[in-house]
This record gives sequence, structure tokens and C-alpha cells, in this order.
Amino acid sequence: MTRSTDLPRITRVYQNHHLDSTRWDRYAPRAGDVIVTTAYKAGTTFTQEILLHLLHGCEDPLPERSEISPWIDARFHPGTLDDLYAALEKQQGIRFIKSHLSQDGLPYFEQVRYLVVARDPRDVFMSLSNHHQNYTDLAYAAVDGGERVGGPMPRFDEDLQRRFRSWITRGWFEWESEGWPFWGNLRHTQTWWDVRHLPNLCFLHFADMLADLEGTVRKIAAFIGHPVSDDDVARVVRETRFDNVKRKAIEADAEAPEDEPRIFAGGRASFIFKGTNGRWVGLLGDADLALYEEAKARVLSPDCARWIESGGEIA
Repeated sequence: MTRSTDLPRITRVYQNHHLDSTRWDRYAPRAGDVIVTTAYKAGTTFTQEILLHLLHGCEDPLPERSEISPWIDARFHPGTLDDLYAALEKQQGIRFIKSHLSQDGLPYFEQVRYLVVARDPRDVFMSLSNHHQNYTDLAYAAVDGGERVGGPMPRFDEDLQRRFRSWITRGWFEWESEGWPFWGNLRHTQTWWDVRHLPNLCFLHFADMLADLEGTVRKIAAFIGHPVSDDDVARVVRETRFDNVKRKAIEADAEAPEDEPRIFAGGRASFIFKGTNGRWVGLLGDADLALYEEAKARVLSPDCARWIESGGEIA
């Protein structure tokens, strides 16, 4: 039996241009709630889409993912915090919520289920680069506005090597040593890895999700206690395949007004980019990869380092 004194607790406050972990202070957990937590660009939206179609896929119209699955720790979340929690309180059934917080900054509750999603850090970097380079002036204004703690979000650096070396050797927070100018990526996974023995945690790896989407859907459904038939699984797989999600993003862009303000250059389709791995090969040189190996040794335990690169079941 796990003693209450052994359970995770908050020991850090994450506040910067994107994050404000204190926004979770008002969260009232319900038994069965699901929190999807990733550092970034590791399969967050992919996992949310699976949950959306598992839990709401038979509804017409399908709810908007961003409306029913809020990113609570986003300090720039549209609307007020009162509105966010009021909408969350009105939801029936299993709720699923997004977070980018490490274990030491996110409240832990035994009745809540945590889906921790990770990806090879080199692939994360490539996806993050695409994400950051598509920030528009509107995006910078959103993340830099209001009562921000710390400096503004740095503009995208076009030099890939310089960008990677900053990301893998610098931390935004004083307790991190990689992830700049966002927040720790390797450290995020390690903090959750350290408590992986807890029964209400489930780890997903992006490579496994791509290789076996059906198995991933079944694994998530079993973990959240949501019964599914073979037809349900087939439907969710069909709707959450990358090509279908990408197509729907392109269609949504085409239907949007031409003068609609855009957070990302290229619209929704640039946010749902390639969904592939290995794009770093040939772009990151030996010196870059040496820095990466140093970061692995510095931040990750050997078993976590092996899993974060290759995935697979966790013993």
C-alpha cells in the first residue's frame, strides 16, 4: 500500500511566458478525470483526439477538443479562469484535461488518471522548431501579455544548430538545464518516470502510438475504464489517423474567414505538421548529438533514457 506521505506533491511553481501552474489551485478533481501531461510536441493533441473520439465520437456535432479539454496551465488561455472552471464543472462523464507540467508542479490525486506521453527528444526538437517558427505576432502578443512572470518569449532563431544547442543546454527555470526557451523536455518525463509505480499513471510513447494505433486506443480505453467494442476501436482509429486529422485541419483552414487572425502562420494545418520521426537525422551534427548525450546523462536515469528513445512497455 502506498502511504499518503509517499504520494507526489507540488514542490515547484512554474510561471513564465506560457505557463502558470498556480491556475490549478482551483481544480476540484472528480473520480475518473484524466490528465494528459507532456512536455510539448510529443503527442499531446494525438492523445486528446483519441480521448475525444473515445468519449464523444458518437455525438453530433462532435464537441470542439479545445473547448472540452482545456490547457489549464496556459496563462494565455482564452476567457477568464472563472469561465474555464465553470465550463469544466458543467461537463458530464469522464473529463480529460491537458497539461504541460512536470510532476513536481501538477497536483496529484489518487482518483485521477494521468496519461504521460513522451517522444524521442530529437524528434521533439524538430517538431518544436516547426511550432515555434510559425508563431505570428498575435501569438507572441498572447504569450507575452498580461501579468507575466519573467522575460518575454524569445523570437525564433533561424540557425538550427544554435537553436538546438540553446534548447539542449539551457533551462528557462533555475532547476532545469534544458528546454530553453520553453521549459524542460527531458526533465518532464523523468519527473513522471520517478513515480511510474503509481497505479493511476499510464505511459505512452509517440513511436508506439504511430506503430500500433489500434493497440494504443485499446490501452487508453482500458486505462480510463471506458468499455469499447471492436467497432468503436475501428472508428476511433479511423478518425485519429494522422492523415485524417491533417485533412480536417486543412478543411477547417479553408472554411475560416480570410481575415481571421491567426496564431500560427499557415493556420491549423501548420500545427498538425508531419507526425513523423527521424527528421533530425542529417541535420544534427556530431557536436549537437554529443551535447544531447550529455543532457541525457545529466537529466535522465539510464532506464528512462532508453525508454524515451525507443518506447515499449514499461516493466
